[in-house]
Amino acid sequence: MYKSLLLLCVAGFALSFSGCAQNPVSGGQDFVMMSESQEIATGRSADAEVRKQYKVYDNPALQKYVNDVGQNIASHSHRPNLNYHFTVLDSPEINAFALPGGYVYITRGILAYLNSEAEMAAVLGHEIGHVTARHGVKQQSAAQAANIGISIAAILVPQLNNQAFHDASNTLSGALLSGYGRDHELEADRLGAQYLARTGYDPQAMIRVIGVLKNQELFDAEVAKQEGREPRHYHGTFATHPDNDTRLQQVVGEAKNLTVASPIENRSEFIKQTAGLVFNDSVDEGVVRSNQFMHRDLGIALTFPPQWSVKNSPSQLIALSPQQDASIEFKVDGKPSGSVVEYARRLLGNGVTINTEEIDKHTAAIGAKNNVEAAVIYNKGKAFLILCATKTPQIMATQREAMQTTMRSFHALTEDERKQIKPLNIRLVTTQAGDTYAKLAQNSPLGKNAEKYLRLINEQYPQGEPVTGQTIKIVN
Repeated sequence: MYKSLLLLCVAGFALSFSGCAQNPVSGGQDFVMMSESQEIATGRSADAEVRKQYKVYDNPALQKYVNDVGQNIASHSHRPNLNYHFTVLDSPEINAFALPGGYVYITRGILAYLNSEAEMAAVLGHEIGHVTARHGVKQQSAAQAANIGISIAAILVPQLNNQAFHDASNTLSGALLSGYGRDHELEADRLGAQYLARTGYDPQAMIRVIGVLKNQELFDAEVAKQEGREPRHYHGTFATHPDNDTRLQQVVGEAKNLTVASPIENRSEFIKQTAGLVFNDSVDEGVVRSNQFMHRDLGIALTFPPQWSVKNSPSQLIALSPQQDASIEFKVDGKPSGSVVEYARRLLGNGVTINTEEIDKHTAAIGAKNNVEAAVIYNKGKAFLILCATKTPQIMATQREAMQTTMRSFHALTEDERKQIKPLNIRLVTTQAGDTYAKLAQNSPLGKNAEKYLRLINEQYPQGEPVTGQTIKIVN
């Protein structure tokens, strides 16, 4: 009863507050609560927030190249008169996204795994499709309508304002917002394929790009097992490989009706533009080389046990044992309070014995509790935390020596170490007879997964090998 009454209330209020606008793609009427001028203003405001979260990649030539390709595709879209903005973000994330009003972003992370201008155009075309179909506007309108309807229903029908009402309202909000996943992604793929064909690119590049993302997903599932975490999903709508997805093949296939006599590929130009691209971590987040973490701005270094898997991200630095039964996490507290011993005691709890020792001329507080051991080091007004944990106290007994070696490796950067803090970059090489990815991966800074990384960035994952005389990407 609650859900039925709530549905009637919300539906009525949503309709009363809704606006209808012609969809630029279909020509039909959309339920929206935002005019085009409001859409553009929303995108402009959100763009400022994006630029607070991400740095713009400092490569004017690459920025111009991406913008030129994007503007060309947008001019052949259903909304050619929008003022589009295309930006490469300095992020290792494998991602691209769009905001309402024509703001489109692509990361250097995804550019590293593409291998032609046509593929980059497919990524940009997909995001332009989200803009032209006003997907973001429709989603925001649905959320706004749901919130307005539910709020007014609670005021005008007080007997609904109880726990059952709130449970039902949450269910309804989810229902109103469902359907903005696979259907919208497929529509963006369809539109992007159309725009590719109109601009002279092969619409099948759309399927190749989604194949790149699916391979990333398969690779990350392997790495996730190594790191003891959940795998990521890069497209989010394909359970199988896109080559076998019937609906994707259908929506992209529709673009074949647009004749592309000699489709643009521009592999050489694209590869040339991405030569020197920063790969994976930025030096701003510190670098990991041979399991040693070095951070230029913090001025410190730390060495993790050999064979452990080290993952460095903007949010955390963590190392996992080969058996994934032990971890070492490194954190920084910029405003610690109390003495180093007091800090360690707060961290580990009362009743824990805290010992002190000198590490790199700084007093460190070290304590252990069951299967957890931690070291706290004060340096230049910051607290550096090295947190060690195992699945059981028995495993801690076998791993303690390796963990304590990591704790005691903490030190200020030497001049030689500072020179090593430079980003990994993509470099182009011409393969010689006998070259294999296993051979090229030897002594690679990419670690134990180097061979798979090289196959991924050259679109030859999982078993492909380079052809003699082929220009391929490596990382050094």
